[in-house]
Amino acid sequence: MKPLEDRLMAANTLLASYAIPNEGLKGRAHEDPKDETRFTFQRDRDRIIHTQAFRRLKGKTQVFVEGHGDHVRTRLTHTMEVAQISRDIARTFGLNEDLTECIALAHDLGHPPFGHAGEATLDAWMQQFGLRFEHNEQSHRIATLLEDHSSLYQGLNLNQEVLESLLKHSSPHDAPEGGESLPVSLEAQVVNIADEIAYTGHDCEDGRNAKLFSIDELLTVSLARCSYERAQPRNTSLRGAIIHMLVHDLYQATETALMSQRINTVDDVYNETAPIVQFSHSVRTELDELRTFLSDHMYFHPQVLEKSGHGQKVVRALCDRYQTSPPDKVLELQQKTNGALEEAIKDYVAGMTDTYAMEQYQK
Repeated sequence: MKPLEDRLMAANTLLASYAIPNEGLKGRAHEDPKDETRFTFQRDRDRIIHTQAFRRLKGKTQVFVEGHGDHVRTRLTHTMEVAQISRDIARTFGLNEDLTECIALAHDLGHPPFGHAGEATLDAWMQQFGLRFEHNEQSHRIATLLEDHSSLYQGLNLNQEVLESLLKHSSPHDAPEGGESLPVSLEAQVVNIADEIAYTGHDCEDGRNAKLFSIDELLTVSLARCSYERAQPRNTSLRGAIIHMLVHDLYQATETALMSQRINTVDDVYNETAPIVQFSHSVRTELDELRTFLSDHMYFHPQVLEKSGHGQKVVRALCDRYQTSPPDKVLELQQKTNGALEEAIKDYVAGMTDTYAMEQYQK
């Protein structure tokens, strides 16, 4: 087996000049002894997937629709799809695959139960106390405070390239308060857009399987129709065809942006104010049309709104009850974080799976 330093040098020769090198650039808050075999972002990946927060993603729904068995997407399966798409894109552009995978695996850690309805409810509840809830900030809080890797310090002690990407993660579905914030690395930009590609594809599939809309209704949208026509000769899935069309348009548009914006180094990426990883204008317009369809026919479908409304009721009731009578786990979190009771309540409720939140609500 080749020594780690030799493998590191060889791996870096495969990277583009604008990629984050495999040893990273910004380091960790606390210095760790070097690993004998793993690169630094491989270590970060392992720390992320072994957290309780990551395992709980299997019990959190993407779009809160009950009654459709085990095949509807959860936060965990969505995260795996984002990681797969992200790594493919990163490899194609010669970016750091390990860093890209870390960002993808951690990008949804902070989501509460019951999808975006749960997030909106937690945020409204926190605003009573001059605070707020935002899932990107919660992902960062999990990685830096709530989860532990060593008794010598709080948090997972991830590399700064991963942590800053969690705070600046954005997509049209999950825009941070105050507008979209451009990430600082191409690897983070790849995850942002892979997130959108993944949920656009699987929401079309989940919505059809849940009978929220028909294939004929979906094919009134140009991007879905073109993808469907492409899938027909091979009889493959519409979801896969949508992802294929979006990814290949991204390759062409991003390659054009890299040249036109003269991106040659990591510093060029950091200094750039315009997006680099992007779709073409025509496909962005078509994608916005498809997102409008999904919003009208899925995210705001009466069946989804009914389930989401119940989820919001559960979150509000738990927060109110815990404020007047905090359980031991909330008090332990408050002591661990040395913060306000409301912050500890938010941390506890946000960490719940859908099922556990329902069980606690019934109790």
